Amino acid sequence: MMLRDPVHGLVSFDSDEELVIERLMDTPEVQRLRRIRQLGVTSMAFPGAEHTRFSHSVGAAFVMKLLLFRLRQIDNTLPFWQRLTTDRARDALAAAFLHDVGHGPLSHLFEDAIPGSVRHETWTERIVTDPSTEVHRILASCDPQMPARVADLVHGRHPLPYLAKAVSGGFDVDRCDYLLRDAYATGVRYGSYDLDWLLRSLRFAPPIGDKAPALAIDGAKGLPAIEAFMLARMFMFQQVYLHKATRSAEWMIRTILGHASKLLNEGVHLPDVPRGIDRAARGEDVTLSDYLELDDGVLWGTLHAWEKGPDVRLSDLCRRIRQRALFKTIELFGDHATPDGQSEALELARGVAKRAGKDPDLFVGLDFAKVTPFGTVQDEPLMVVYAKGPARPLHEVSFLLGRLRGEVLSRVRLVVASELREEVTRVVGL
Repeated sequence: MMLRDPVHGLVSFDSDEELVIERLMDTPEVQRLRRIRQLGVTSMAFPGAEHTRFSHSVGAAFVMKLLLFRLRQIDNTLPFWQRLTTDRARDALAAAFLHDVGHGPLSHLFEDAIPGSVRHETWTERIVTDPSTEVHRILASCDPQMPARVADLVHGRHPLPYLAKAVSGGFDVDRCDYLLRDAYATGVRYGSYDLDWLLRSLRFAPPIGDKAPALAIDGAKGLPAIEAFMLARMFMFQQVYLHKATRSAEWMIRTILGHASKLLNEGVHLPDVPRGIDRAARGEDVTLSDYLELDDGVLWGTLHAWEKGPDVRLSDLCRRIRQRALFKTIELFGDHATPDGQSEALELARGVAKRAGKDPDLFVGLDFAKVTPFGTVQDEPLMVVYAKGPARPLHEVSFLLGRLRGEVLSRVRLVVASELREEVTRVVGL
């Protein structure tokens, strides 16, 4: 099978161990990912960000193929029981391809919006291991134990640490693809890095006892490449993932779904509520079949129906988000960004909303976003090896990453209905 991809060029899956990708591709569970945007509502800020979880999954599987090729070039230094076999490679390809199959509508946004919702990783495991799914049937037809092994890999568990981290870790095929793909789709250049050189620079770290080694980077050749990879992630958070318009739209949709959940629990009838959303909102178990009926189109159709629903506030919010009449954001700095300053600013903003006759729970809020691009030693994606001497952590050999280690990138913003922004800005003193 050969595909054209805007990020990786010609993408092919031709070998016997790669045929599992072609078989999995036509399953309904995987095809559903065509109807889920990779970046949720980010297209409201970056019009080109219409790419899907499906295209990203294909890309992640292709990066895994490239990584497996590199691992086979260097695994002759390992004992035979720690090397890649066909079964291990097939498991890794399937896990890379299926790692996002459990995502709900608008990607991460849906699971954050309804209290008590199951995380997408759990849904992925259920899809892979539930005998009722086509994905499970295909994996089990290869090997009855393959679904369990793939589920473990998705969670970053495997006897070979280098393979586990390749699927779920600080430097994994997921991040390798989404940074390039998201940068391409949004039209920015901040997510670019040299994937080919980075893969070529991979080595195995010195083994510890009888355990299989972790992956490492060649310090003489690969240090700039891994630095660029980590910086790309930081810049994408700064410029894309934490963009004010995206965060405003996400806040509005979370508020809509949270308010709708409250209404449903109070016995209010809302039109055209999908069974999966209805059961999740009421705190009931959502069946796998109901969950798989949810996608972006279903959710947007529901919001459209709620515009004509009985609750005026819900109708107003749904109309605004569908027309991109987004709430405005006011970033907090200095004393306003401290915990006490945030609380005071929020209370003042809520007072403005009350005086304007707006529900302060729905038309004013606080958005706090943070990420640690490069964390503790345990979070470091790769060790660095040299021709002589021991392997060293990245932060010890990289000036840039040493400075970044543990630093938190954060944005604190008030989110207010557009008609309230001027008064909120004046009252809060911003």
